Amino acid sequence: MSPLLRRRAVPTCVLRPGREPRLTNGHAEDRFVEIGSLTKVLTGTALVRMESAGVLDADDPVERWLPAAPASGITLRHLMEHTSGLPRTPPGTRGLSRDPYLAFTPQSLSESLTGLDRLAVRPAGQREEYSNFGYAVLGAALASAAGQTYPELLRSHVLDPLGIADEVVVEPPAGRSLRARGRFGGRRSAWTMSGAILPAGGLWATPAPWPPW
Repeated sequence: MSPLLRRRAVPTCVLRPGREPRLTNGHAEDRFVEIGSLTKVLTGTALVRMESAGVLDADDPVERWLPAAPASGITLRHLMEHTSGLPRTPPGTRGLSRDPYLAFTPQSLSESLTGLDRLAVRPAGQREEYSNFGYAVLGAALASAAGQTYPELLRSHVLDPLGIADEVVVEPPAGRSLRARGRFGGRRSAWTMSGAILPAGGLWATPAPWPPW
């Protein structure tokens, strides 16, 4: 293999039901990768488990847990199911920025909540439309209901019960992450996903075998 192709070899992991992961090109069971929007699966699971625990109701309006938001007809369930009517991205994050979510801080989210009814592009429940912004709002509502930060509530309601708290993290341990590389093998700058956008796509995980859900 030429040096160029070697630099471009992509670490891969193939997950197979009932079998060990198939790992190539430097991937390993203890290496963390960004799981992107699979984070939303864990955020939605947190909502369901918190409802089962009596902490909240999936049909609670957003303003019950985020009082800064006006009445908008949007519920936690709408946010989870992508039927809130909210746009795909938070205010101020559109365009070709190399780090589009850098400026979307918890303070920015709090400020956007006051105009949540005006930010919606259609009435809640009318149509499915993928929304990272909606999941950021959902994560904030869950944190308010739980009286914990998003990472804390995720650990309490999802990761610890499933026994995977060491396999899913906000920031991977030093030396144990696999990060994206560019066309010629150089390291690419990662987006900032640890702020208010975290519940929509900021988690890292290993391919270590997870228990059945």
